[in-house]
Amino acid sequence: MSLKNGCLPKIGIRPAIDGRRRGIRESLEDQTMGMAKAVAEFYAQNLRHSDGSPVECVIADTCIGGVAEAAQTAAKFAREGVGLSLTVTPCWCYGAETMDMDPLIPKAVWGFNGTERPGAVYLASVLAAHNQKGLPAFGIYGHDVQDPSDRSIPPDVQEKLLQFAKAGLAVAAMRGRSYLAIGGMSMGIAGSIVNPDFLERFLGMRYEMVDSSEFLRRMEEGIYDREEFERALRWVKAHCQEGLERNPAERRSSRERKDWEWEFIIKMTMIARDLMLGNPKLGELGFGEEALGHNAIAGGFQGQRQWTDHFPNGDFMETILNSSFDWNGIREAISFATENDFLNGISMLFGHLLTGTAQIFSDVRSYWSPEAVKRVTGHELSGPASPGFIHLINSGSTALDGTGQQERNGKPALKPFWEITEAETKRCLEATRFCPAVLEYFRGGGFSTTFETRGGMPVTMSRLNLIHGLGPVLQIAEGYTVDLPVAISRPIIDRTDPTWPTTWFVPRLTGSGPFKDVYSVMNHWGANHGAISYGHIGGDLMTLAAMLRIPVALHNVPEERIFRPSAWGAFGAQDPQGADYRACQNFGPIYG
Repeated sequence: MSLKNGCLPKIGIRPAIDGRRRGIRESLEDQTMGMAKAVAEFYAQNLRHSDGSPVECVIADTCIGGVAEAAQTAAKFAREGVGLSLTVTPCWCYGAETMDMDPLIPKAVWGFNGTERPGAVYLASVLAAHNQKGLPAFGIYGHDVQDPSDRSIPPDVQEKLLQFAKAGLAVAAMRGRSYLAIGGMSMGIAGSIVNPDFLERFLGMRYEMVDSSEFLRRMEEGIYDREEFERALRWVKAHCQEGLERNPAERRSSRERKDWEWEFIIKMTMIARDLMLGNPKLGELGFGEEALGHNAIAGGFQGQRQWTDHFPNGDFMETILNSSFDWNGIREAISFATENDFLNGISMLFGHLLTGTAQIFSDVRSYWSPEAVKRVTGHELSGPASPGFIHLINSGSTALDGTGQQERNGKPALKPFWEITEAETKRCLEATRFCPAVLEYFRGGGFSTTFETRGGMPVTMSRLNLIHGLGPVLQIAEGYTVDLPVAISRPIIDRTDPTWPTTWFVPRLTGSGPFKDVYSVMNHWGANHGAISYGHIGGDLMTLAAMLRIPVALHNVPEERIFRPSAWGAFGAQDPQGADYRACQNFGPIYG
């Protein structure tokens, strides 16, 4: 089973050329096509889809010197499943005749910085044409002049090529897919009121919904892979260690009841995955309709309270789906939202598609000042945590990758699944306890995921919000996870629920505005949840947001990492945040 239904999007590369024959075009053919081939090779070496597949590039059959060759290239790209296009050239070309006119796919232009032929002049001309026609494009222009014989791609050009491609592939991957809600609104959380208009107009996605009772129907009618269930049960018994029981002795469930709950939540996990992705095995069992799934690339579970007041909770299901491994081995994580907060689920999806890594789903629970820490614990903060921190803790689930037990160059990390080792999955499980659910919250029982994230990881917290009269906006906060001494961490964890997963987060501060201090970040955060991705990916998120026409409400991304279509500067180059809002409003969502 794969998160991808159908063909994976490809990158179309368009070598544009001066179409004048009898000497000019002929002298440029090799250099122009060489640029296209160099970029294709660069992408092949540096990009993968989130499922680990190599990214394919489709190069135009000929250099594009005019409208006829542009049309031939467009037809080829449509046949080949191209999801984004990059035009490359070392020379002047006829801009309006050679440009990519497809309004649905992200587009960029790399104009070679050379003095012999004016690639930069074409770049400026064709970007002006894109802006005039309402087809925003990203402009890529190297900092230093190159010789015409230099076929290398400068580092600054490489960075922009990757930033554009990662975001463009994410846009293309979402198009035509679904968000699957299992259940509806959870505990009055507005983020779990799924907005089909946003999904359709901004992301090109469908909204699919099934009632939570589908879990019971499939269990009772045997609509799941029994062999896989037995394998999963053995894996859970071998690797999922039970932890702290907070329920009073008189309310604790029997061993028999807990064993039944384990079986129940394992089946829930399998069924939720099958609902999203489908499962050919179900067809072999005679359930052809159920075998197809809902073509979902992300999903969420309402859970509280109608379900969890009576049945085991979804904590284990959410944890396993969001993780990069399960009883079937190491595989791609599935973005799956607690409490069906689809806005946080889509935020997680953004991070996953850009990085290939599992995402941490958290409540943005509380800001702890140094003074409050000293009062409550009797100890002073030091090191990276000295300005205070935000306690990220979810009500019983988050990806096992979030333990930070994977490593890169000896430091804690969350890695794409194709880089994860079996030893690392074992460490993630050993660092986790599955605690019996606290019955005052989850009357139906179940097991909550418990761990403390390792410090020292660069991370980015993001969140989509819908604002009446404005539409979607994105918030971004780059920062680091931190370790706290036990004498500080335990009293703070015990004040909330020690059976839930905790991440200590310190955003990178700028000294002004929402990033004046840690308190200001917490105070400006737009909702109760956040999606946390490994790495400082704020620049990539901003590029993706611009492609989707979603303005960024707050961020602490360095200026050199901000890469948006050239048209954005025309809306106020000296006021980049305001320009972002105005440009997004002017061009509107891609899909209407």
